[in-house]
Amino acid sequence: MSSTELPETRTAASPATRSRAVRVADGEELRSVALPGLTLTVRARPGTTAGLAPALYVHGLGGSSQNWSALMPLVSDLVDGEALDLPGFGDSPPPDDADYSVTGHARAVIRYLDAAGRGPVHLVGNSLGGAVSTRVAAVRPDLVRTLTLISPALPELRAQKSAWPTALLAVPGVAGLFARLTREWTAEQRVRGVLSLCYGDPRQVTDEGFRHAVEEMERRLELPYFWDAMARSSRGIVDAYTLGGQHGLWRQAERVLAPTLLVYGGRDQLVSYRMAHRAAATFRGSRLLTLPEAGHVAMMEYPEQVAAALRELITDAADVTSAEGGS
Repeated sequence: MSSTELPETRTAASPATRSRAVRVADGEELRSVALPGLTLTVRARPGTTAGLAPALYVHGLGGSSQNWSALMPLVSDLVDGEALDLPGFGDSPPPDDADYSVTGHARAVIRYLDAAGRGPVHLVGNSLGGAVSTRVAAVRPDLVRTLTLISPALPELRAQKSAWPTALLAVPGVAGLFARLTREWTAEQRVRGVLSLCYGDPRQVTDEGFRHAVEEMERRLELPYFWDAMARSSRGIVDAYTLGGQHGLWRQAERVLAPTLLVYGGRDQLVSYRMAHRAAATFRGSRLLTLPEAGHVAMMEYPEQVAAALRELITDAADVTSAEGGS
């Protein structure tokens, strides 16, 4: 349910209206897309050849499109990749309607795909982005070729204690109180806390990567809507957890038709490892990758392993489509 910025990136030029630069890795392109009621920042990793199938990556709570910069180049010979900054996160401003619910974020993804005409895509989501992607795949199957969920924030009856502070942000007033109580915390302290929560082994982050993450944290803390976006999105996750009936996330998971890859980390402190088997039993015909040493952001810690499983999913789905087309 939470994530941090990806290490190993490079500074790119940014408009003068930004107080700090947003980092862009070699081979990436950053652009802003205006839609009615919202503006989204899109980080593109074009495919190495023309005509490749499109992929869309959706980050988790507190994260951004930078969370995918390690994974995207590993599959750029297979897909034409784009990663969104969800409304209010990364470099995307808040939505006009202030709707940070899972449904609101899913609506933003759908509106972008409809406007861009890129569907169906290989949809990849982490944490909150996993819940959002599940909803998109359930309500708009025409937009999704395959679905990959990395530690998806699907409802748990007994959440891990380490996830409680994130859930508490959903309580009205708590985010503001926390912001005041931690006013004296340095960006370095905040980043270390996020890394210890999200990584299976924070020691994997290089000194350069840590410095970049601190710079990004400093940039975000300057945004006047930072805590509001965190609080409202946390509330959106909690609300989605309590929603029953046809709109419940597990019920929607049962409706997903796209071939699905599930990735879970054995050291995940936010989404329980024990949920892997329930998810595998719920998403029809799904495949499961478990990484015992990974934390909450396996695509950042173990991008090669995640990429290998994603490549297999995409290739197998293409083979099935080709076979059906030739029959």
